[in-house]
Amino acid sequence: MRPGGTVLTAPEDLRDGGPDPRGPESFGGFVARAARSGRLVVQPRMGFSDPARMRTGLAATRSAAAVTVGTLTIDSYTRVGDHAAARTAVAEGARLNGYPITAHSAERTRAVLDGIAGPAFPVQVRHGSSRPGAIVRALAAAGLHATEGGPVSYCLPYGRTPLAESVENWARACELLAELVPAPGLPHLESFGGCMLGQLCPPGLLVALSLLEALFFTRHGIRSVSLSFAQQTDPAQDAEAVRALHRLAAEFLPPDTDRHVVLYTYMGVYPRTERGATLLLEASARLAVEAGAQRLIVKTAAEAHRIPTVRENLRALETAAAAADLAARARPRAPIVPDPAADGGGDTAVYREARAFVEAVLDLGDNLGRALRTAFARGVLDVPYCLHPDNAGRSRSFLDSAGRLRWAETGGMPVPPDTAPDGAPTPLTSDGLLAALYSVATRYDTPAPGGRILSAAPSPS
Repeated sequence: MRPGGTVLTAPEDLRDGGPDPRGPESFGGFVARAARSGRLVVQPRMGFSDPARMRTGLAATRSAAAVTVGTLTIDSYTRVGDHAAARTAVAEGARLNGYPITAHSAERTRAVLDGIAGPAFPVQVRHGSSRPGAIVRALAAAGLHATEGGPVSYCLPYGRTPLAESVENWARACELLAELVPAPGLPHLESFGGCMLGQLCPPGLLVALSLLEALFFTRHGIRSVSLSFAQQTDPAQDAEAVRALHRLAAEFLPPDTDRHVVLYTYMGVYPRTERGATLLLEASARLAVEAGAQRLIVKTAAEAHRIPTVRENLRALETAAAAADLAARARPRAPIVPDPAADGGGDTAVYREARAFVEAVLDLGDNLGRALRTAFARGVLDVPYCLHPDNAGRSRSFLDSAGRLRWAETGGMPVPPDTAPDGAPTPLTSDGLLAALYSVATRYDTPAPGGRILSAAPSPS
């Protein structure tokens, strides 16, 4: 039931009177139909090594009182390309931290999906791999069409694979996915670029990385993409980022590209109390609706302690859906289909900064893969606090007194650092870094009297 007693209709009801040009089995088409109906699609991060348990999780996700898509999150062995270890674990009945799609046969994975996945409930494979070729082959053999990642976002945070190697791997994977998914399926790729390291990266860089990866996908044969952004420390700044993604996608992606924006519930240090975690999840759902994201990746109240159960995932999906429904009712128009030019009344700071990054990379050459490598080699793109050898490591961020993420140091990037009122560089201390890392968890775990969420951010010093 929806708040107020009305029924939250099931995904099967997402029909709007005409054929979808993306085809009946399109992941992007499903999300677009939901958005036109004014509904936010919610999605868990769910993966179990046991096929029976994985099927139970997918069935529960589909039956939730929400508009949902399913997830097959892949295990760590498969993610790093150790397929032999994944097969050994399956043979020995070991429990892994995800679904080993390359170790299970295509027939077994099809059996997991049979009668559950389909046009009314698309399923996405999530994996974290800088070597995704085998995963793409396995998901396509099982009849799936959607996955996510990217040459930068699934390289820099996750290991030491050289960026040049990841770029080549992802170019081949895009082309392979486009080749292996037959019509009427339309392969879909989501950029993870808006989620680099989960927190403390000013949003202009995240928006630019997500846009650049989506553009990379289209140049390698993918016609349906989603652009990501992870909820951060300030709702107004986050809303600017989501709107900037829409606007930049309209400006830079090929006009016939099917696209939408996906928001991630906060990925940094999570509240430890159930109440705090629930409040943060609800805030992310409201942000998604108010800023115009069409899909939300949820987190559960158990995130700070352990891997969540199917029941906890289900509760998170329904909580987010209820919060989104309330937020949608307060909007002047129902459909979650934002105007790409709507940016809050002008060129926002996030939009201007993101566009500066995008243009600086595109100025490095027509070959986008090579331009990305050059950008990181020269420090034109530089993710703060990222330890990968191919990241320059000269950028630093901080939280200002209003809770917005800003640049303390920018190295060789095409944006200036933020300075103190006297024009001096903004200091960043170890205490300030720790306070910033825990700021969101602390704010939601210790609300002010009356249940209000404290909005003040810690000082950078």
